[in-house]
Amino acid sequence: MVKFAVLGCGRIGRMHALNLARHPRAELGYVYDIVADAAASVAEATGAQQAREVEEILAADVQAVLIASSTDTHLDLLVRAVEAGKAVLCEKPIDLDLAKVDASWARIKERGATIMVGFNRRFDPSFKALRARIQAGEIGRLEQVVITSRDPGPPPVAYIKVSGGLFRDMTIHDFDMARYLMGDVAAVHATGAHLVDPAIKEAGDIDAAMITLVAQSGAICQISNSRRCAYGYDQRIEAFGERGMLQAGNQRPTTVSFWNASATEAKDPVLNFFIERYTPAYLAEIDHFVDCVEQGTAPLATYRDGREALALADAALESLKTGQTVRLG
Repeated sequence: MVKFAVLGCGRIGRMHALNLARHPRAELGYVYDIVADAAASVAEATGAQQAREVEEILAADVQAVLIASSTDTHLDLLVRAVEAGKAVLCEKPIDLDLAKVDASWARIKERGATIMVGFNRRFDPSFKALRARIQAGEIGRLEQVVITSRDPGPPPVAYIKVSGGLFRDMTIHDFDMARYLMGDVAAVHATGAHLVDPAIKEAGDIDAAMITLVAQSGAICQISNSRRCAYGYDQRIEAFGERGMLQAGNQRPTTVSFWNASATEAKDPVLNFFIERYTPAYLAEIDHFVDCVEQGTAPLATYRDGREALALADAALESLKTGQTVRLG
């Protein structure tokens, strides 16, 4: 039984806390949030103890800390938890500053801690199966990947202002998925636009983007992002190779389709947003992390994976600003 604490009790922290409370090999001991009422609500829902300070958790008899607080606190909490001897599952991104990510790794790497970054899409059953079939050689040499990721609607502008921008906040999942499918990336070219909400432009961000990645293997990836999608949460992947193609499509509440004089093969709307769409992935992510803590094995999404996804986000932002392709060392 792995005893956990959850730092951050907003929407995603609450979801993680509930998943941990129901997990057969996990015990949720403590929850904490800077907003005391949020932590109190999660504590009541899970039976966990509400910590009043982070230090209380770092000194407690917990083996693992799940960090789901605001982005600007991730790296500090991760380092402090590792130095307190805890395993860490940290939501993405690790930080918005690549130099700080590298400096922190130099500080903690010798401790040999179990550190996992919350790239939950690696655990989606469809995406995981698609990768396994690529790895098995089913489509031969991988040549092209197309990743579509569109949100049903933009987040509040107040969130946009502190998110680090579309590439670091939203596309970072797609950068990680591209690496997961193709391996390390050699070059990035990004274009962006203001098509959804003028307030996002005023906040200094873009709300639509197309990014091309070239892998070290030579494979090419095209990522399509939008902060608005009229038909729901659009999450699709296509992998094309010398001997065929693999596709993973959107998820729907049911597989029932409707036919009549005005419509053929009408289906349920796609699932609305990330918690609904990736519920199985979040559960599998927790299960995998518990395995890693119990067995001392390396997680599927490591600190380096978090670092490399952030490096791709920075390269995309540089490309957007300069109009040039950015090559990675």
